[in-house]
Amino acid sequence: MQLTNEEWEFIRPYLPIGKYGPYPEHLRQQLEGVIWRFKTGAQWREMPQEFGAWSTVSNRFRQWRDAGVFEALLESLIAEAAKRGQVDLSLVSIDSTTARAHHDAAGMHMSKDV
Repeated sequence: MQLTNEEWEFIRPYLPIGKYGPYPEHLRQQLEGVIWRFKTGAQWREMPQEFGAWSTVSNRFRQWRDAGVFEALLESLIAEAAKRGQVDLSLVSIDSTTARAHHDAAGMHMSKDV
């Protein structure tokens, strides 16, 4: 997937540049690799070479995930959509599922007397 220039200009400020990398000219390519990976559901090792080395893109994703980049980007996208009047909260849904596990699944061992 290729980002449009407008999309890239919105996203770019959220991607941190560390002291030893990533090189700014590779950020867009690496982000597009992350998008490709999750869009296709493929494994990291199957990533086309056009996005760079799969291990680099995978490591970059983990760094961005741990730094909270995607949460900040999502909040900013929601704020931008709200500013444009494009947020429809009637579509918000919260779901919760509870699955009970056997007490042994939690590591609890009961005596035979109980």
